[in-house]
Amino acid sequence: MTTTETAKQVEIAAQAIRQQTIYRPTVGLVLGSGLSELANSIQDPDIISYDRIPGWPQSTVVGHSGRLVIGTLEGKTVLVQQGRAHYYEGYDMDQITLPVRVMRTLGIQVLIVTNAAGGINADFSPGDLMLITDHINFLGMAGQNPLRGPNDETVGPRFPDMIGTYDPGLRKLAHETAAANNFTLQEGTYAYVAGPSFETPAELRFLRTVGADAVGMSTVPTVVVARHAGMQILGISSITNKAVPDPEPGTVLDHEEVLETGKQIIPRLTSLLRGILQQL
Repeated sequence: MTTTETAKQVEIAAQAIRQQTIYRPTVGLVLGSGLSELANSIQDPDIISYDRIPGWPQSTVVGHSGRLVIGTLEGKTVLVQQGRAHYYEGYDMDQITLPVRVMRTLGIQVLIVTNAAGGINADFSPGDLMLITDHINFLGMAGQNPLRGPNDETVGPRFPDMIGTYDPGLRKLAHETAAANNFTLQEGTYAYVAGPSFETPAELRFLRTVGADAVGMSTVPTVVVARHAGMQILGISSITNKAVPDPEPGTVLDHEEVLETGKQIIPRLTSLLRGILQQL
């Protein structure tokens, strides 16, 4: 898809959203597997099903509701992406990053991205929340970067700097909020892989060796596009399972475990996001 075609598709989608809501959001939130219930906290929401937005990618994964929830939370006007599309579902990078391009067009400057991730760091336990400090973009390094192709200079530079992508100020707010609510946050590097198969023990040993603390199948393409557009970004991984490089015989991991642990994390994640929004 050319730059002109992408820009046209983004504007059509943004205009469709404007026509279906009275709100003008300034903060965007992307919710991962098992976390969709968080959107129920939004006050007086306008709810827009993805199939009512031209070109918007439809999620096919259990735990991803497939709608936008737009309204107020802690005095801020927010747009919540309740469920996302993934590369492994058959979409290309332009399609899975369309939502964040639309958010930018709608005027959103702060992006909070959540995901469910496997904990590679031995100090992590299921139920932990990890602030993302950096990422390893395996698909991007192999050529599937969402910025590949002609660059739109009106959006961002040809070669965006990825140092400090995950905003230190927002991470500080997150730590202060967690402390005020009597829990702690982990920090670490998130490894982005394609999926949908879970990682083999050998792959997990490799990821651990190159410095990954958690691994998942989303988030990074969205973050790359948001960074290119100059947005402030906070990334939060819900550690839903231990990604063990040396599993016991008979160990089995399935998506239901991810969803169940995600439900247990919701109260703390809700408190965290509310506290951050209060201080923005």
